[in-house]
Amino acid sequence: MSAPSGLFAGRLPKRVSIYEVSPRDGLQNEAKMLSLESKKQLVEALVSTGLTRIELTSFVSPRWIPQLSDADELARQMKAPPGVVFSALVPNAKGLERARAAGLSEIAVFMSARFMLDEFVSII
Repeated sequence: MSAPSGLFAGRLPKRVSIYEVSPRDGLQNEAKMLSLESKKQLVEALVSTGLTRIELTSFVSPRWIPQLSDADELARQMKAPPGVVFSALVPNAKGLERARAAGLSEIAVFMSARFMLDEFVSII
């Protein structure tokens, strides 16, 4: 489905930045636990495609998402090549401290925003 004619006229950016989250979002839903080595290979493969922003993991409680229980070790072991930024989802202050201790310089946080439909339509 294409956008209605003129809806975005003159408002599209000249370039976009892809923020890849599969090492975190995709793997947290897998029934099978991937090894740390497999996760590292996945991230290296993503880097080899030219992606420059990759969310490695999330610093959540291993009780809630055991698939990401190696977040600290993964973040410590992965060294971003020049021009690539690794980050992690951080849901709370404890997660922030873990991300810092693991050496990450960028984090992602989640939040929600509520718009009334007529307000949202007037924004776009």
